[in-house]
Amino acid sequence: MPQKKTKSKKKKKKINMNVRIANIFLIFSFVLFAVFLYRAGFLALSDEIDGRDLKQFAASRTTAHDTILAKRGTIYDVNGEAIAQNVYSYTLIAYLAESRGERNYVSDKEMTAEQLSTVLNLSREQILSYLNRKSQTGETPYQVEFGSKGKGLTELTKDKIVALNLPGIDFIETQKRYYPKGNFLSYTLGYAKLDESGKIIGELGIESLYNEELTGTDGYREYQKDLRGYKIVNTQEQVQEAVDGNNIYLTIDSNVQFFIEQALENAKNAYNFEELNIVVAEAKTGKILGISSSTSFDPNIRNLTSYMDPNISIAIEPGSTMKIFSYMAAMEAGKYNGEETFKSGTYVTKDGTEIGDWKREGWGYITYDHGFALSSNIGVVNLIDRYMSREILKDYYKKLGFGSKTGIELSKEVSGKLDFRYETEVLNAGFGQGIMTTSIQNIKALTSIANDGILLQPYIVDKIVDSTGKIVKQNTRTELGRVASKQTTDKMKELMEQVVLNGTGSSYRMDGYNIIAKTGTAQIASENGTGYLTGASDVIRGFAGMFPKEDPKIIIYANVKRPSPNNPNALVMVIKEVVENVSKYYNIYSGSEDISKDVRYKIDQYTNQSVEKVKAALEVNGLDVVVIGDGDKIISQSPNEKVTLTKGNKIFLVTNGMNFTFPDFTGWSKKDTKTYLDLVGASYTTEGTGYLTSQSVPAFTPITGESSIHLVFEPKY
Repeated sequence: MPQKKTKSKKKKKKINMNVRIANIFLIFSFVLFAVFLYRAGFLALSDEIDGRDLKQFAASRTTAHDTILAKRGTIYDVNGEAIAQNVYSYTLIAYLAESRGERNYVSDKEMTAEQLSTVLNLSREQILSYLNRKSQTGETPYQVEFGSKGKGLTELTKDKIVALNLPGIDFIETQKRYYPKGNFLSYTLGYAKLDESGKIIGELGIESLYNEELTGTDGYREYQKDLRGYKIVNTQEQVQEAVDGNNIYLTIDSNVQFFIEQALENAKNAYNFEELNIVVAEAKTGKILGISSSTSFDPNIRNLTSYMDPNISIAIEPGSTMKIFSYMAAMEAGKYNGEETFKSGTYVTKDGTEIGDWKREGWGYITYDHGFALSSNIGVVNLIDRYMSREILKDYYKKLGFGSKTGIELSKEVSGKLDFRYETEVLNAGFGQGIMTTSIQNIKALTSIANDGILLQPYIVDKIVDSTGKIVKQNTRTELGRVASKQTTDKMKELMEQVVLNGTGSSYRMDGYNIIAKTGTAQIASENGTGYLTGASDVIRGFAGMFPKEDPKIIIYANVKRPSPNNPNALVMVIKEVVENVSKYYNIYSGSEDISKDVRYKIDQYTNQSVEKVKAALEVNGLDVVVIGDGDKIISQSPNEKVTLTKGNKIFLVTNGMNFTFPDFTGWSKKDTKTYLDLVGASYTTEGTGYLTSQSVPAFTPITGESSIHLVFEPKY
């Protein structure tokens, strides 16, 4: 009996233990469930947990945020012709997912292929092969592209496809910075390119200096997306439109710039030299009409060898063109008597340094007036020694702007150097040795002569216009003060005239043009700073001039580095060619009676007008009209409206007919030939410069998407 009782107790104890375990489990489960309910309720009622905004987190899982890139502003010349702009290319895509809705996917593949084949360089069967593609799992893809033939489409091709109104057909847009004239005005424009984020950033020239103004403000688009990341059909979207960048209008006249560029090309083909730089300005305002260097580059491919603009960012010893301002300093000091004589040839300073004329034996005793025409160094030396001091000379140079930046709207401008202290240094400075100036500083100083002693601020930005058309900045003629009397500037005009008529600048004489100028030659300093190079070609020849004499309209400053001693007239050729073309263009050739007063013609916007009527009207005004395509309506043109053309200039009218052919390019300039081929989208390669002499594809050959042509150019004199 006692044994049974013990068993019963053990059994009862075991049951009680199980009950306790069960109770503990129930209690634990209840607590866990309570915690779960609390957590769920907390999550449901809270906007934030663990530092994360729950609504924002949820929205980010279903909401897409696309950036709408602001369009970078366009840079125009003074006539409104685009010289730096954004261009768009397009990739064609087709949506195949039925879930997008009837009008949002390609429901009729046969019809779509048939229609697209009329525009794309793809057959109906090739297009169908893309539209019928399947994924590896055999599913219809959400969207497809059309290979290389569907990429890089132009705006013109895109517009044709849009006009087909095909369901499910769309485009992916990309943009880049494009310079339609190639190496035209390259250092001034600089360049801009895409950064890693897809934004276009300016890195040189106007593009860099005005990057903020050109960039604009990006917008955005928010919409609900599906699991694949595509917009859910018929859902609302929030859009903040982008604010496009400001447009910049330069004072540059593309016609003048072309005259300069063409003259440089011709000189490069005819002469040997290291570098030739030139600036052309409007005398009465300080506007820069054209500026270039023979070392220019193509901003589209950025094939530059130096990032320094030779006319703005590099200072050189000016040589004898500086005598203009040394003589002005003497006149303004009240010490100048042009009829007084001095002995030319050599001059020995107090420390025994010998300074000589370029003609070592000199010309005997001559007047200061005649000494200027002959570019006598000793004439300037005597003026400084007898009638001026270091302070008088340096202060006058500074008054004209030498030794300081001009403040022109171009990046990387340097101030040059006016660092002369001792006797020899002062005397050398008087004829442009031992000091450093820039081309733009010389242009600035020369404005004082053209404006009866009033110094003007040179400028290259005419105006800045925002995306709504509002002018936010307008530059005009800015007078910096009087730096000389009219008596002084009238005398300087007479002296500069004698340089061209009877002096060192006689090679620049052009009957009827009445050019006044001063020439100069400076030795090139050695790189180690121990003196000057002595090679026959180790010089910089300069030209500082204006025309016409009595009422100057145009100022030109130019220099050439290391011209060939055997054939040194590159600068003469360039100046004469530019003067002739610019003079005719502005109708200021004072020696001509037969130049028509209607030599220039400002074109309008001809889009959507009749080809026949516009062509007839333009030809009546002396323009060479090139019609592209076989349509009857104009859809685009080059140049754009408000550009002023000279008689004989080409204007290109693109029609709504798409049958393009290669014309006979013989005699066309390289610029015009490239313009035509760019407009029709043909591939091409070029050889040489100047005017076309041969082409690899015969005239009137149809142009297709595969067309390519090789062109050979040679200079014409």
